[in-house]
Amino acid sequence: DMDGVLWHDNTPLAGFDDLFAWLRESGIPYAFATNNSSKTPQAYVQKFADMGIADVPVACIFTSAVATAQHLQSRYMAGTRLFVFGMTGIRTALDEAGFDLTEDDSQAPQAVVVGIDFNMTYARLKQATLHIRNGADFIATNADKTYPTADGLAPGAGSIVAALETATDQQAEVIGKPARPIFDLVLNYLGTPAPNTLMVGDRLDTDIQGGRDAGMKTALLFTGATTPDHLVNPHNTIWADVAYEGLPDLLKAWAGDAWWIARQKSKRGRK
Repeated sequence: DMDGVLWHDNTPLAGFDDLFAWLRESGIPYAFATNNSSKTPQAYVQKFADMGIADVPVACIFTSAVATAQHLQSRYMAGTRLFVFGMTGIRTALDEAGFDLTEDDSQAPQAVVVGIDFNMTYARLKQATLHIRNGADFIATNADKTYPTADGLAPGAGSIVAALETATDQQAEVIGKPARPIFDLVLNYLGTPAPNTLMVGDRLDTDIQGGRDAGMKTALLFTGATTPDHLVNPHNTIWADVAYEGLPDLLKAWAGDAWWIARQKSKRGRK
């Protein structure tokens, strides 16, 4: 995962650069699976570069927008009319997949596709609601209720999806985590068996549940949506294989204390 695991907004979390140093040294294949549909994979590559990591390949970044576009290609013909409630990431993915992204209310779309929209308006909610009530399929890139920011947890795409579900009396079909499509894309890219692949995330109901359902090992970090209090909640039924405070503790477990100490000394020596 990325939001809440690697960064909050545009602020890298502790251990960010150490993680990539270890990945380069170890040669372990990696990929990123995010429910955030606001950005394209290319935009994420630029975000990594802006944070000092210039060698992240675009092919290893899987967003819920990419997973949604590929999933819909298996269902609808090219040119199918869609109404998109979302930002650049999902709009670009669907456009590149050959769909017709209509804004004309006089033309009924086959489906309404919903992702995060930081500039959402009531007018757009109304349009989406009417299309769904008139028979359009209801597709959600993800159902994350919240979105981790430097200021705290903000409304996520799931909050928009919930509003539309309430207004339409319809349940959305969710494509992103914890649903299977995005995990299948990642495993196919990595070429590793699910039991030998670790899903690292900050959210129990998406990252951890989805990873477990896909047969992967899971590691929970307390730097995003989940706190240790969630684990002692008697109603919690989702458990990761391991849990860490953040990337530094994860790396100490992976690479060992000796590597971590040497890495910190090396960083201090370069300052």
